[in-house]
Amino acid sequence: MEFELRPFRPDDLAGLVRHASHPTVAANLTDSFPNPFTEEAGRAFIEMAIKGEALRRCIAVDGECAGAIGLHPKQDLWRNNLELGYWLAVPFRGRGLMVRAIHQMVTLGFETFPAITRIYATPFGSNIASQRTLEKAGFVLEATLRGTLIKNGVVQDELIYAVRRNAV
Repeated sequence: MEFELRPFRPDDLAGLVRHASHPTVAANLTDSFPNPFTEEAGRAFIEMAIKGEALRRCIAVDGECAGAIGLHPKQDLWRNNLELGYWLAVPFRGRGLMVRAIHQMVTLGFETFPAITRIYATPFGSNIASQRTLEKAGFVLEATLRGTLIKNGVVQDELIYAVRRNAV
């Protein structure tokens, strides 16, 4: 399946809202991700993606926003790290698209931020699909933090996967 990884644009709103509103998207993201994902939330997200310090990209399939991926710079002691976050619309899952999007973002992240030495992601322990996606993209499991997250009233493990600059 072909896709384009590109900066967000205002005309991504309809696809973003339609796909981000599926309950399985918010189920595997932090509580700051709105559920339901409204047009207001979509406009705010697009504005933040365009102007913010994080490197956020739209995953476009046939020109429509079908997902998002971002690299978020860390501060202080973690300043040589970027945190990876992503989601993909239900109809496009299981086709290897996200693995390729992660590869592109890792390359872009290391090119854009020369001081960065590590990119990491923290999927929920219950999100096996995300764990396998990260492994296929070359990330290595560094740690399992038992019972550190609470999502929708359920205690979850937090896994830490990472890739290092010298491993790309």
